[in-house]
Amino acid sequence: MNLSKYKVEKSLVLIMILFFTISLISIYSAGAIDSDNVNLYIKQLMWYICGTLLIFFIMFIGNDFFIKNSFIFYILGNIFLLLLLFFARPINDAKCWFEIKGIGTIQPSEFMKIILILFLSKQIDDFRGKYTNPTITEEFLFLLKIIIIVSIPSILTFLEPDTGVVLIYLLITFIMLFVGGIRIRWFLLFILLCVLGVGTLLFIYFQNQDLFIKLFGTSFFLRIDRLLDWSNKSGFQLEHGLFSIGSAGPFGHGIKKTPLYFPEAHTDFIFAVYASNFGLLGSLFLLCLILFFDLKLIQTALKAKNNIYKYITAGIVGMLIYQQIQNIGMTFGVMPITGITLPFISYGGSSLLSYMFMVGILFNISNHVLKYHRNYYK
Repeated sequence: MNLSKYKVEKSLVLIMILFFTISLISIYSAGAIDSDNVNLYIKQLMWYICGTLLIFFIMFIGNDFFIKNSFIFYILGNIFLLLLLFFARPINDAKCWFEIKGIGTIQPSEFMKIILILFLSKQIDDFRGKYTNPTITEEFLFLLKIIIIVSIPSILTFLEPDTGVVLIYLLITFIMLFVGGIRIRWFLLFILLCVLGVGTLLFIYFQNQDLFIKLFGTSFFLRIDRLLDWSNKSGFQLEHGLFSIGSAGPFGHGIKKTPLYFPEAHTDFIFAVYASNFGLLGSLFLLCLILFFDLKLIQTALKAKNNIYKYITAGIVGMLIYQQIQNIGMTFGVMPITGITLPFISYGGSSLLSYMFMVGILFNISNHVLKYHRNYYK
């Protein structure tokens, strides 16, 4: 592999190294308040090493391979989601993971996010290549096709159940279609239908909960109940997380000195662990780091001359920003607690590998952008 052929933004590499360091320190520190997960930082280190090798592999293969074969990956991804419903052992009342002895758990929906981005980007690019100025009918038929593509993994993931990932599927689709230049009227229609649909659900929920359970089932009722209950800022996990953050001061309590125990400290509430350890200044540093990373990705997308790369980057950036806001927001009680992890920081083999897969794709796009500008200004 001739590394001289690959030109990647050095700032992106530096940020990834900082994310790697912050993740290991935070997960190591979380072990002090969760005796069952003391050594997870070692596993995270191994996942980061595997993820780094995955980045090199993707850069060697190139994005074209994954884009051209995105339909095959899409089919395989849906097959694995379907197999979960039949063969996966329930964990916390959800069939989201395959258990692999000696490795841990694998969550197919995490990989489905990047597969969906690649497949949708190809669909949008093919549509734009075929229709320079599509008619309303042509655009409507295309949107029906997209709805079918997104609905299949969304339904399978919803049945696990994992509502948070379904929302990410829909967000990815919305952003990529917007960047793809679909007429605004379709987005307004979609928002209107969502408002009507959500409004109808909430009306039935508040007016007749027995009817709601009869129509949609107990599982969906409990999910709605959990989402609506976040605003009271009550609950053991949230209260202890907020106290740990609020008592940290400007410099924090120090590593492994999070004052109170709260569940899922190494995953969902990893930001609370980090903030309690490093205080206000450390938290601001991480937030600035995340913001700079996102802005660099947006800048890369704007410079890309290949439209399909713009669609891919838009989907990835939109997904990352949503997860960042959702995870940090729920830590402070301003967003519902949905189990969404903080990208690159929270513990998780499947999620980290899927993010590193995205980084490999983004590095290839960055390489393409830097090569274009280098050749352009020669």
